[in-house]
Amino acid sequence: MKKLLILITALALPFSASAQSHLLPDVPDRAQAVSLFGEPLSMPAPRQALLDNLVEAKANYDADPMNADNIIWYGRRVAYTGDFRRAILIFSEGIRKHPTDARMYRHRGHRYITIREFDRAIEDYEIAASLIKGKEDKIEPDGAPNPLGIPVTSTHSNIYYHLGLAYYLKHDFENSLRVFTMGRDLNLNDDNTSSTTHWIYMNLRRLGREEEARAALDHISADMDIIEVHNYHKLDMFYKGEVPEEEIVNANPKIPAEASITYGVANWFLYNGQPERAYDLMEQFMETNLWGSFGYIAAEVDLFARDNSK
Repeated sequence: MKKLLILITALALPFSASAQSHLLPDVPDRAQAVSLFGEPLSMPAPRQALLDNLVEAKANYDADPMNADNIIWYGRRVAYTGDFRRAILIFSEGIRKHPTDARMYRHRGHRYITIREFDRAIEDYEIAASLIKGKEDKIEPDGAPNPLGIPVTSTHSNIYYHLGLAYYLKHDFENSLRVFTMGRDLNLNDDNTSSTTHWIYMNLRRLGREEEARAALDHISADMDIIEVHNYHKLDMFYKGEVPEEEIVNANPKIPAEASITYGVANWFLYNGQPERAYDLMEQFMETNLWGSFGYIAAEVDLFARDNSK
């Protein structure tokens, strides 16, 4: 705990414009990030609705820039427009102002994942996980509400989910498994159980622990009350053998709603002895502009690992 407090104190110190290099990696002009293969990654112009939402969030922030919720929503709305780097600076400001608010690290860590700064994301999420110990969990409002308008995630579940993802992207499957299991054991709702079980299963398969992977699917059933993560639930049912292969293998990574299925299927081919089919699907991600999606990033990591193992 002493080490954590020292780190939080350091992060809380003000930073100048010249110190931004400590928070953000260098990138080419107009790029938000650089892929693992060295390619600059840029975002298209945002939709007007996203800009309108940002105007409102900025007005609230300007009215009370010390308010934690105002900082968070300002940063989130900036990120939704595709300006992930500015969002990181806003959340860093939030950390300076509210160094023990786990939500600041939670949201900054998310955008560090987006720009391929996985180690920084892990650091943020490990701090967040320490800060929430013994604290009451709260439902997290959605930036893009589902059709029912019912949020299905919480502060704690999002911290564990994204920390588990960051470890997965480092191919640290043991730590990823540990954290996703913590998230599942929150017993938040069926959406949370389904999404975490998907990653738990994939981690166990990547670790070669097939029997444990099958046992993990005992948490999944066809009659679960899924509000949002239908793709993950469908993948879980596929892993259980209750959804036929032909119903799932043709998911299109160019369609955002199907990107998570495409990566899950690619992974399934990989650990079932069909690497050519696996990497072919992953290569299809690289032909899309969905470089901010978790499926794309995971595929990029796997392709990079393949190329560097030769």
